Amino acid sequence: MPSIGFVVKPERTVSKLNDILSEFEGLDERERFELLAEFSRKLPELPERYKAERDAGLHRVPECRTPVFLWIDLADGRVDLHAYVAPEAPTVVGFVAILLEAFQGATPDQVEAAPNDLLERLGIARRLGMTRLPGLNAVLQRVKSQVRKARIEVAGSK
Repeated sequence: MPSIGFVVKPERTVSKLNDILSEFEGLDERERFELLAEFSRKLPELPERYKAERDAGLHRVPECRTPVFLWIDLADGRVDLHAYVAPEAPTVVGFVAILLEAFQGATPDQVEAAPNDLLERLGIARRLGMTRLPGLNAVLQRVKSQVRKARIEVAGSK
């Protein structure tokens, strides 16, 4: 089985994400989804200050069939990421929990260095099917695009 880890330039190390990828490496499909379920139990509750926006439908990732909402800011040059995912979709909850664990407190460069084929590297893409795979990929791309947007806004305010 090929390695599912990835290597980036040392100055752009994404150590949390590399650690997570290492956890998935070498597991069979059943074990990977069990680990994904463990991550789903780690997704923090959405802070109260974002619940009204969620309830109004703001910050939703429309490409994902499961309701996924993301809030991304930069605080002192670090990513501050919050999310809500409908609890009836544990696979989606688990993937979003992985993104939060990997990217919370990361630099924008670290988020941008994350591989676009993350689902494949986690070894879960094949079982997701053609309806969930594009939606989950859209969640990752939304995180990256919102981090880029936040970076531009911060640079423009200086």
